[in-house]
Amino acid sequence: MRWLKVLNKAQLPITDSIKTVKIDSKQICIINDGNQIYATQAFCPHAGGHFDGGWCKKGNLVCPIHRYEYDLKTGRGAEGQGDYIDVYPIEIKDDGLYIGFKESWWTKLWN
Repeated sequence: MRWLKVLNKAQLPITDSIKTVKIDSKQICIINDGNQIYATQAFCPHAGGHFDGGWCKKGNLVCPIHRYEYDLKTGRGAEGQGDYIDVYPIEIKDDGLYIGFKESWWTKLWN
């Protein structure tokens, strides 16, 4: 696992909001759901809606296009959807927010 700093603490999204960050050519959504921070893929796998236009509901990320819901802890879609989103591990340190990426993704990104 490789950890990349993506935001300073002052740049974290405010409560109940979503912010998109770009790491090279990859977009990641940083989500503040009730003061709990999550990092997910930026686009809905169902119809390609961008999650930064969505919202959170009871621990789920809701796509703005068809209102598909995804669990912010596991990435699983609601029952019957049959899909999921990538949820990335995060660490908040004194100097900011770090996201963990699998080694294979990191290697492809920087090589």
